[in-house]
Amino acid sequence: MTGSALIVIDMINTYEHKDAELLLPAAEAALPGIVSLLDRARAAGIPVIYANDNWGQWRSHHGELLDDALAKPHAALVEPLRPDAESLFIVKARHSIFYETPLTYLLADLGVDRLVLTGQATEQCVLYSALDAHIRHLGVIVPADAVAAIHPDLAEAALIMMRRNMGADITRAAEVVW
Repeated sequence: MTGSALIVIDMINTYEHKDAELLLPAAEAALPGIVSLLDRARAAGIPVIYANDNWGQWRSHHGELLDDALAKPHAALVEPLRPDAESLFIVKARHSIFYETPLTYLLADLGVDRLVLTGQATEQCVLYSALDAHIRHLGVIVPADAVAAIHPDLAEAALIMMRRNMGADITRAAEVVW
C-alpha cells in the first residue's frame, strides 16, 4: 500500500457544544487550509473521508448531520466543506476516528497507508486519531494550518507530541504531498 487519504475530523458541526466559542476562531482560521486540501485531494483522486461525531444523535446519518449543521448560525464554516458525491463518511462517537468505527477496514480496502488529518480539535480528536493511526502503522501528516484547537497551548504541545512520539509530519496545507 502506498496511498494517501484526506481525513476531515468533526467539521460538520453546529457549534452548539461546550467550548464552541473557544473553537470557532480556530475553525475559521483552519477553513482555508482544509478547503484547499479538499480541492487538491479531489482533483488528484485521493479518497476524502469525513470522520464526524454524531453529537449523540444515534438515529442520524451523515445527510442529517450535514443538514442540521447547515441550518445553524455557523453554516458558513460548514458549507465550503460539504462532502461531494465521492466523499466517504464515518460516524464516530468518541475522540478517535478509529474507536469503534469501520475505518481500519475501509483504509485497508482503499489501499491507504498514510493519512492527512485535518479538522478539530487538535489537542483532542486529531491527537488521539494520530496516535491510533500510528499504532496501526499508518503514516500521519498534520497540516498545522488545517486543524483547529480549543486551547492553543495544548494544541502546540499536541503537535509536538505527534511529531516526536508518533513520527507525524507536521507541515502546512500547501506543502502536503499525496
